[in-house]
Amino acid sequence: MTRGLRITRRFTTAGRDPYEGIEWSRRDSRITNPDGSVVFEMKDAEIPAGWSQVASDIMVSKYFRKAGVPQYDENGNPLLDAEGNPVLGPERSARQVFDRLAGTWRHWGEREGYFASEEDAQAFEDELKYMLANQMAAPNSPQWFNTGLNWAYGLTGPAQGFWYVDSKTGELTPSPDSYSRPAPHACFILSVKDDLVNPGGIMDLWVREARIFKFGSGAGSNFSAIRAENESLSGGGKSSGVMSFLKIGDRAAGAIKSGGTTRRAAKMVILDIDHPDVEAFIDWKKVEEEKARILIQHGGYPADFNGEAYATVSGQNSNNSVRVTNDFVKAVLEDGDWDLINRTDGKVRKTVKARYLWNKIAEAAWACADPGVQFDTTINEWHTCPAGGRIRASNPCSEYMFLDDTACNLASINLVRFYDDETGVFDIEGYEHAIRLWTIVLEISVAMAHFPSREIAQGSYDYRTLGLGYANL
Repeated sequence: MTRGLRITRRFTTAGRDPYEGIEWSRRDSRITNPDGSVVFEMKDAEIPAGWSQVASDIMVSKYFRKAGVPQYDENGNPLLDAEGNPVLGPERSARQVFDRLAGTWRHWGEREGYFASEEDAQAFEDELKYMLANQMAAPNSPQWFNTGLNWAYGLTGPAQGFWYVDSKTGELTPSPDSYSRPAPHACFILSVKDDLVNPGGIMDLWVREARIFKFGSGAGSNFSAIRAENESLSGGGKSSGVMSFLKIGDRAAGAIKSGGTTRRAAKMVILDIDHPDVEAFIDWKKVEEEKARILIQHGGYPADFNGEAYATVSGQNSNNSVRVTNDFVKAVLEDGDWDLINRTDGKVRKTVKARYLWNKIAEAAWACADPGVQFDTTINEWHTCPAGGRIRASNPCSEYMFLDDTACNLASINLVRFYDDETGVFDIEGYEHAIRLWTIVLEISVAMAHFPSREIAQGSYDYRTLGLGYANL
C-alpha cells in the first residue's frame, strides 16, 4: 500500500499553469507618514488585477522580500553586474511570493514524506498557488516574511540560536544558519524563571524575545514567578520587584521592530491577581499615559505615538493582562478580602478588598485600554492537554492559550471566496477541501520550522499546535 497523502484538485488542472486565467496588473505602492514623508515606495509591482490597492500595498510593503533576490529585465533574463554576478534586490511580483511559499511547503512536505506521489505534491503546490493568488486563504505574517527565502533564493546567514527536532532521529538540533529552516510561527508563549542571568531567567527572556521579534513574530509571558519588590534575595538585600524588569523588557521590545522593517514587536505581559506587585502593574500604563498627556498638553510635544512624548514614557510596547481566578471573582461579588502572596515564602504580604482591585482594573482599562483580563479558571477548564501542565499565559493577541514554551502557526480561510452572492450558495465542498490543504500546510510548517530555544522546539514539535481559522464572516 502506498503511504502518504493523496491530494485531489478542485481549482487547478494537472499540467496547466495554476495562475492561468488570473489577470495581472502593474501597481505603484507608496506608504507615507501623516506629515507626508515617504516610508516606503515601489513602482511597477506585479499584483493580481482583482486585488484592492490596500491589499496590494500590504503585499508590496510588508511581504515582498526587500533584499537578496535575483533581479530580471523586462524579458525575464537575469541581470548581471560588471563582474558577472547576479544583481540582487527586492521581490517585484506577488507571483514570486506565492511561488516561494507554495514551493517551500511542497519541498518540506516531500522531504518529510507527507505525499503519496510526486503528482500529489504537484497538486498540493498548484492548489495553494491558486488559493493565494485568488485571496482564498492566507498564512500568518511570519510565513510571508520568512518561508522560502533559502529554498527560493539561497539566502543564508549566521546561526541565531534557533533549534529544531530532527524528525528522523528525534533529537534536538541547533540550526546551522538563519534561513535553511524558516521561522513560520507567529505566536509564542515563553516561560520565565525567578532568576536574573541563567538560562530560562529574566535576562535570557529578552534574548529569546529578540529572536522572535526579529523574524516578525510575537511572544507572551506570565511574570508571576518573579519575586515582588522588597522580597529577600538569597545573597542578601531586597528585590527591586517585577516592575523594574518589565520596564527593561519594554525598552528592549521598543528597540526591536518585529520583522526588521516590517512591524513593531508584539508582546504580552501577564501577572497573576495575587502577586504583591499587582497594584503597580494594573496602574503601570495608566500612569505612563498621564505623563505623556501632560507632555503633549503642556510641553508642546506631538501626540503621535512615535513622537517624543511617548518615547519618554514606559509601558508602550506590550499588551498587559491580569490573570484572575474564579475565587477572585467570587470575592469581588461578595466584597471579600483578597490576599497578595510572596513568591519566595508563600506568606501573605498584604490583604486588600477584591473589589478594590477589580475597580482599579476597570478604571485603568477605561483610561488607557490596559490591563486586559484573562480568566485563569475558565481557560484551564477548557484546556485540551491538561496532563502537560497548566495554561499560564497567551500570545500577544490572546487567541493562542496553551502551555509555556510552545508556538502556534496560523492561517485563515476567506469565507467570502466560497460564497456565491447571486445564488446564495456556499461552496461547502470547496471549503472542506481548503481546510484539508491548509491543515497540511500548518502541519508541514511544524516539521520545517526552527525555534528560539530548545524548550520551544521540543514543546512545539511534541504538541504540534495549529491555528486554522476563517476571515470575512
